[in-house]
Amino acid sequence: MKVWMTYNPNCGTARNVLALLRERGIEPEIRDYLKQPLSRAEIGALVGRIGVPVKELVRWKESAAVAASGITPEASDDVLLEALAAHPVLLNRPIVATDKGVRLCRPSETVLDLL
Repeated sequence: MKVWMTYNPNCGTARNVLALLRERGIEPEIRDYLKQPLSRAEIGALVGRIGVPVKELVRWKESAAVAASGITPEASDDVLLEALAAHPVLLNRPIVATDKGVRLCRPSETVLDLL
């Protein structure tokens, strides 16, 4: 099974998801999105596959980055996608993709539904 995930080594949830995958013998393709930011098109494609509003992929508690980007929860999807691409720290994580679908894996155990 091919598994892809967004990853931030400083994120406990991302580390937990990676551990859950590895415990099951799965080595995912990891995208450290802070070092290799996702493009607006890539984020838009993930949103389409997850089937949630764009605002659910925004890490709103990153208050300095939210302020710097000028976004609010009422912003349009286009504005939010641009902000996520321009400010990768705003992307909620981890996002995991398998043949069974794509999910924002919060809490960590959510990843098990994709296996």
